[in-house]
Amino acid sequence: MRTIRQKNALVTGAASGIGRAIALRLAREGANLYLLDCNELGLAATVTAAKQAGAQVIGRYCDVTQRSQVSRSVADAIARCDGIDILVNNAGITYYGDTATMTSTNADRLMEVNLHAPIQLTCELLPTLLGRSEAHVLNVASALGLIGMRRSALYSASKFGLVGFSEALRAEYGRQGLGVTALCPGFVDTNLFDAAPRGSDRQENKRPPDWLLTAPEKIAATAVKAIYRNRAVVVTPQHVRLLYLGKRLFPGLLDWANHLSRKRNTRRQVLAEPERRAA
Repeated sequence: MRTIRQKNALVTGAASGIGRAIALRLAREGANLYLLDCNELGLAATVTAAKQAGAQVIGRYCDVTQRSQVSRSVADAIARCDGIDILVNNAGITYYGDTATMTSTNADRLMEVNLHAPIQLTCELLPTLLGRSEAHVLNVASALGLIGMRRSALYSASKFGLVGFSEALRAEYGRQGLGVTALCPGFVDTNLFDAAPRGSDRQENKRPPDWLLTAPEKIAATAVKAIYRNRAVVVTPQHVRLLYLGKRLFPGLLDWANHLSRKRNTRRQVLAEPERRAA
């Protein structure tokens, strides 16, 4: 995309975290914003901050698990903004715990937010996106959409799906001028972990160490650069790129490490069993 100034951008999950950071970065680039979230207080704060950055902003409550609300929001955005040039599918949730303890309710909601909603939004906005001189879809996926991780099976599944959807969409409509990016960051310093439902096997949510966390503002800067350059897949930061490269070059190494960890855990359980019986 040659310029973002005066382009109309729709951003989901704009109340906090990566969505808020991307919205504010787009505002500084001169975009007009249509922001969606189900957190009304957080959304209002983002709208105020974006206006202070000089952008024209509309904020709207939308629970992306409700298909009718998504459709009404799309129709309203097209009518009030006279079309959309940039779609940022950012809204996302996670779950932490053994997959066997995950309820069907948790699983369904996670897939609805992380995968079904981006697909619905993209499909309903495709006619207006393809009618613009240049347009872009940015799907905020995850490094876990490229590398599976224990206790995050459904989250990884949703993000793997989003990466695949992005690749196919880019192949189908790239010749018609639609740019598509799958943004795959590592762990980001947001409330994603604190707000996540957890399995009955977990007593508290596990948060990654601070040294692994990236500021959402850095992710937003990378996202906007990807829109300008029409990057297909962006993996960030550097240590995550190296991990992904290692997986691609040595696909059995990570699998071996996971099995090694399992053997060690099994050994600890066997050693601890006599103590439990004695107690």
